[in-house]
Amino acid sequence: MEILNQIVEKVEKGKAAEVKELTQRALDQKISASDILNQGLVKGMESIGVKFKNNEVFIPEVLIAARAMKSGMELIKPLLIAQKIKAKGRVAVATVKGDLHDIGKNIVVMMLEGAGFEVIDLGIDCSKEKFVETAQKEKPDVIGMSALLTTTMVYMKEVIEAFQSAAYKPKIIIGGAPITQSYADEIKADGYAADAASAVDLVKKLLNVS
Repeated sequence: MEILNQIVEKVEKGKAAEVKELTQRALDQKISASDILNQGLVKGMESIGVKFKNNEVFIPEVLIAARAMKSGMELIKPLLIAQKIKAKGRVAVATVKGDLHDIGKNIVVMMLEGAGFEVIDLGIDCSKEKFVETAQKEKPDVIGMSALLTTTMVYMKEVIEAFQSAAYKPKIIIGGAPITQSYADEIKADGYAADAASAVDLVKKLLNVS
């Protein structure tokens, strides 16, 4: 459908006002909220994710595209809730205790939302108690931990150990500048993502969704 292709294109270009206008026009044309979401907004964000992974676009372009996607999401979210459209999965994300950096984490949040996941953003400086408490209460499928400092990345191990005695055990993935796959293996994380686009792919793989 031509209007959905236009939404994809405007999301990619980060044109928030135009995305909002096209989303409203699509709704006026009786196109379903789920089609607008999956074939328009999400498709545009997925395309940006691929380009980001291939170094064809960079963080500013991702942020602008995510903002454009959100402008359309605001219009269709109440309709999706009313239709009881189920999210692909639930992910809780935070920067670990002692670390106040959030740009990378925020991009992961936006990319996950853009891919159709429900995201619980626990912010920065998140303690192991808060991770465990949130998991027991909210039952996320996956927990994502971020760290930008070598001094704070060691706390990830404490969080994973705290979950060993927890009643509810979600998958745990980690990422951030100093993190490597070998560190993820060492602390027994369920996965490691080098960037936001890879984090989305990893969550999809762990939950076996497309």
